[in-house]
Amino acid sequence: MLSFSTCWNSGRHTDGAAMLGEIVDMGFRHIELGHGTRISLMEGIERFFRRGNIRITSLHNFCPLPVEVLAASPNCYQYTSHQKAERERALKLTLRTIDFAEKLGASFVVLHLGRVPMGNYTDKLIALAEGGKHLSREYVRLKLAAVRKREALAPLYVGRARDALLKIAEYASGKNIHLGIESREAFEEIPSEREMPALLDEINSPYVGYWHDIGHVQIKENLGFLDHAEWLRTIRSRLLGCHLHDVEWPGGDHRAPFTGGIDYDKLIPLFPQTCLFVMEMSPRRKKEEITTARDRWLAKFGQ
Repeated sequence: MLSFSTCWNSGRHTDGAAMLGEIVDMGFRHIELGHGTRISLMEGIERFFRRGNIRITSLHNFCPLPVEVLAASPNCYQYTSHQKAERERALKLTLRTIDFAEKLGASFVVLHLGRVPMGNYTDKLIALAEGGKHLSREYVRLKLAAVRKREALAPLYVGRARDALLKIAEYASGKNIHLGIESREAFEEIPSEREMPALLDEINSPYVGYWHDIGHVQIKENLGFLDHAEWLRTIRSRLLGCHLHDVEWPGGDHRAPFTGGIDYDKLIPLFPQTCLFVMEMSPRRKKEEITTARDRWLAKFGQ
């Protein structure tokens, strides 16, 4: 199934019905509410939803956006924070997202779990790669330093994320909402691909699975952290959904599919047939780019 995220147009609308209507007018009937969905849009969203023209497939936490946060920011509150108040706020907002998902008949809530506080190695690596230095000794030294630092610091923060996820999973199971733990583009974020299977095993819930962001994982392949296809083969049985976009090498993501470097012909056959694909487009993408990519996707993969 192919869905479309409101991250593309939520920032320029003041009425939720108009926001959804613009997406429907492009030919989409399945929609994900993105993490930039402001509370002021929710009345219009519910009004449009009641007409029966669409299906809300998923919500991206935090949705709606916290009133005190002025722009889309899925990492504004983190389960991994040193501050107890921030961890509690993140948990409370997530439960509210699950409540909205139940109200709108959505099946999934997509989660970011936090990060290891270790600086920003990923952006530095991308900058080196953009400068043609991805095979240099400087690049290798920086990458190894990132791995060593993360390995030393990660257990505490992965533990905090796990503790929060256990509470969230218990709540979501009572609402029949499935949680997708999203793969992240930044090496500093949690969980890494090495940590993901063990975390899912520890949670051990039929309501918690993996959400593959195809652009984020491609960035990690571009930076030399993993093999995209091999990771998909490893995690395939835990996969619930996928954020679909393309990447201009090495780190320019949220392009329209088929306009970057992702080899969809190689990767898409590795997904389970039940996977939900959600086009997650940058607000900079034009309607024509989106509809062209959508039509090509449907012609090639029939979803």
